[in-house]
Amino acid sequence: MTSSLDDTSLDTPRLLLRRWHDTDLDGLAGINAQPEVMRYIHDGRTLSRAATAERLAAYRRHWDEHGFGLYAVQLKATGELTGFTGLAVPTFLPEIMPAVEIGWRLGRAHWGRGLATEAAQAVVRHSRTALGLRRLVSIHVVGNEASARVMVKLGMTLDRETVQPDTGRRVRVYAMDL
Repeated sequence: MTSSLDDTSLDTPRLLLRRWHDTDLDGLAGINAQPEVMRYIHDGRTLSRAATAERLAAYRRHWDEHGFGLYAVQLKATGELTGFTGLAVPTFLPEIMPAVEIGWRLGRAHWGRGLATEAAQAVVRHSRTALGLRRLVSIHVVGNEASARVMVKLGMTLDRETVQPDTGRRVRVYAMDL
């Protein structure tokens, strides 16, 4: 369902998915500095605060360019930033283009509580009803079974296994028609 905050916010029983605020930088930088969180992201390295600021600016540009993007995910009960969930264009994997990817990243303290699935389900519904998308993909580095479980819970199925060109890491692409 759409929140009353603005037309790009979504809410679930426990979460608010919203556009990024300048005040999110420190929380996101803390998440991106966690080795456990980042081990399956890109080349597996953590990100500095400066690198996180660059990513945050890129997330905002993506929204402006495409009309959709990655949402900041906030716990309703506390207002804490848990990470992100949302949509991106996966240009890092040219063989599957054109495509729209659904993805997520949560801080370690928020794992194992169903939050990634809850947030991703809201994004899938929004993708179908408000954005009119017909297909979503999701990509994970082989070994990231927790992420694969979220993909399966969303109703996605394995489409292919391939190699990410810029890192050489094996990845699995899951897909679903909407």
